[in-house]
Amino acid sequence: MANTEVAGEVAEEPAKKPLKKPLLIGLLLALLLGGGGFYAVFSGMIFGAHAPGAPAEVHAEDTPQVAFVPVEPIIINLGGGGSKEILKFSCQLEVVAQHQEAVQHLLPRISDVINSYLRAVEPQVLEDPTALVRIRAHLLRRLQMVTGEGQVRDVLITEFILN
Repeated sequence: MANTEVAGEVAEEPAKKPLKKPLLIGLLLALLLGGGGFYAVFSGMIFGAHAPGAPAEVHAEDTPQVAFVPVEPIIINLGGGGSKEILKFSCQLEVVAQHQEAVQHLLPRISDVINSYLRAVEPQVLEDPTALVRIRAHLLRRLQMVTGEGQVRDVLITEFILN
């Protein structure tokens, strides 16, 4: 009876070894297909019309002409009761060149919007390193509402000093 148990165990062991071969073949195929897919995307054969590293062709007529309208520097006292924090802020507005005069005509209103927004922001928010990105986004949206959609393309902050 002992011999039949040993023979049964020996018969089961060779069945475990062939499992490694399909696993290795599958792993090898996955690596080859992954590498081939990476090469196809990287070389531009898929999802790309130009060679990697080569700049895409940009035609002058495709990009709108822009102008920059400077906004007078604004100095704001942020302190409520007893605090002496001061913010010095200046920016330039990137506008479509054909709307430059219309935006310059609205500069007093633009300064008022910027001043009103910055006075409402808490000093603790201004100290956050990511605050500048949020301030730009909020100001851009407010200035687009004042000047009309499509006239102001971006707000370029040139000076932001919190003292």
